[in-house]
Amino acid sequence: MTKSHLQKLTEASQVYGQRAFDNYAQIRSIAETLRDGFCEWMDNKEQCVFLVPPKGEFTSQNYGSAAFSVSGANFLPLEPIAFGLAVKISTDNDFMRLTLLARKEGERMFLSLENGDTIAVDLPTTKAGLVSVYETLYDHIMHWFTGRVERYDDGDYGTADIGFDIQRMSGTEPKDAPPKIV
Repeated sequence: MTKSHLQKLTEASQVYGQRAFDNYAQIRSIAETLRDGFCEWMDNKEQCVFLVPPKGEFTSQNYGSAAFSVSGANFLPLEPIAFGLAVKISTDNDFMRLTLLARKEGERMFLSLENGDTIAVDLPTTKAGLVSVYETLYDHIMHWFTGRVERYDDGDYGTADIGFDIQRMSGTEPKDAPPKIV
């Protein structure tokens, strides 16, 4: 018995859905590992990295599935997925959001940063294998600050780039209050 066009289409969409879920699950796993491991690598005394949405307002909390660009999609797309890491950058509870775009190719995950740098991660990940990722993320943030200070000191700090999302989190505001942008 031959399959109808609808049956073939249904089967193709089921395979697509399985791959899309696999893609999301692997990217989410990497994102959660980066959140926990990067914080531990920097300072394991307090939580200093949160998984946040790649755009819009955020607070210093983990957003779960809402931290991913595919959140709320009725049909999970099979495409690269963006997520944000909110990294504590001061003792005043200031957080900077790093937005990463993750795509899987074979047995590697590629993480692209806002400035165009791409980090390759072998799958499955290992704790030792992620140290270079943490170093790259840290260097990326440090360069953002030191580069701007150097340009200011040299008298050339007026650029057209928008920069990072930096927000101060206050423990006295209600959870649903919009964060202050610093």
